[in-house]
Amino acid sequence: MTDLQKRLMEDQLNTELFQELVHQGVAYLREARQRHVYPTAEALEQLSVFDEPLPVHAAAAKTILHQLHQVGAPATVTSAGGRYFGFVTGGALPAGIGAKLLGTFWDQGTAMQVMSPIAAKLEGVVEKWLKQIFGLPDSTVAGFVTGSSAANLCGLAAGRFRLYQNLGWEVARKGLVNAPSLKIVTGREAHSTLLKAISLLGFGVDSITYVDTDDQGRLRPELLPEPDDRTVLILQAGNVNSGSFDDFRAIAARAEKAGAWVHIDGAFGLWAAAAQKLSYLTDGIGFAHSWAVDGHKTLNTPYDCGIVLCRDPEALRGALHMQGGYLVTGAQRDGMFFTPDMSRRARILELWAVMKYLGQAGIDELVTTLHERACQFARGLAEVPGISILNDVVFNQVVVAADSDEMTERLLQRVQEQRVCWVGGSSWRGRRVIRISVCSWATTEEDVAVSVKSFEKVMRTLQTAQGG
Repeated sequence: MTDLQKRLMEDQLNTELFQELVHQGVAYLREARQRHVYPTAEALEQLSVFDEPLPVHAAAAKTILHQLHQVGAPATVTSAGGRYFGFVTGGALPAGIGAKLLGTFWDQGTAMQVMSPIAAKLEGVVEKWLKQIFGLPDSTVAGFVTGSSAANLCGLAAGRFRLYQNLGWEVARKGLVNAPSLKIVTGREAHSTLLKAISLLGFGVDSITYVDTDDQGRLRPELLPEPDDRTVLILQAGNVNSGSFDDFRAIAARAEKAGAWVHIDGAFGLWAAAAQKLSYLTDGIGFAHSWAVDGHKTLNTPYDCGIVLCRDPEALRGALHMQGGYLVTGAQRDGMFFTPDMSRRARILELWAVMKYLGQAGIDELVTTLHERACQFARGLAEVPGISILNDVVFNQVVVAADSDEMTERLLQRVQEQRVCWVGGSSWRGRRVIRISVCSWATTEEDVAVSVKSFEKVMRTLQTAQGG
């Protein structure tokens, strides 16, 4: 046994080391509601201590982890609290944190059942739960990926496979050179991750046919070009700015009759299907062929947790599967058939834990509460002179603007500097806007009220300065 192996074995069995890490992590969560939402300038400056050459000699694990905690923790964005609204970023539920921590110790690969029977079993269980929650066809399979960027890529890859297969072209073998052309059709406000997927799949973003949207960002069905069996139609469940949903029912019959492939980007919005009061937003999604959704957004699993769902298992397998003499096919589920990567951690552990922890009623309550807090935010800001709400708050998104782009930018910057809450900027329908995303289970009525007061205070100061 080498000296390095001896040291590693000592650290592996150092119970005190790991117990201290858990203690620090719990303390961080305990303080989350009192912390600044965004790191202070001093905390960000302290990160310079990491600017060092790679050490020649080994360092003690305790020393390394102590430095990471002492310097790193103050420089984190406190999305674990209740006042982070900058991106569509959920909090992390306790059961999910615990499952992820346990999974870190297990360190499971999940490509094949033989590599991790527990992961394979839970992936099969959760796949059934997801079909139930979203009301999807029985044939639907799930791939557990990093996020909706990967999920959108997988869904569109499956669509490319199926449409080319129907045309007699084996795209996996022949490639795209000299292949029949396919049409990509989507709303003008499609998310950038879809443009990335379209580019990576070789279609080219210049080939996209954009359909104009209404004042809420919904694709206008009457302007949709007639689909055919060479069309990949991309719809949206949750506009990234307004939170609006396309009219799936109005589009379903035309797309099905034509033989088009329909993909729904539902990164955060697909979870509306799980809430009785909001399920009308996703009415008709079952006609699609593939769907993308995240757990780490609305469901509040820890990062990273994305899901691709596809009702055409052969298409998903055909687009993503690899072969090798060393691969072992299991008696049950082998995750490698439904994702593009082989080396993949068992993120299913925290997804399973969170869904079991909440149950159907809890998921309904969580999703509904996020919507209610967004509505509260909109009502509060609408009463602040000089601030306008630009969208219909149908889900968890609120779009805010001042009287001019310049004033909106100033408002955004000053609110961020206050660190009471953190919100992000965006461009929407030709205007600079502030986008508020209510995604964390930890957001209370008081959190929203305090955040509204921060906006009000900043706006009053800006108006006074402008008037003076």
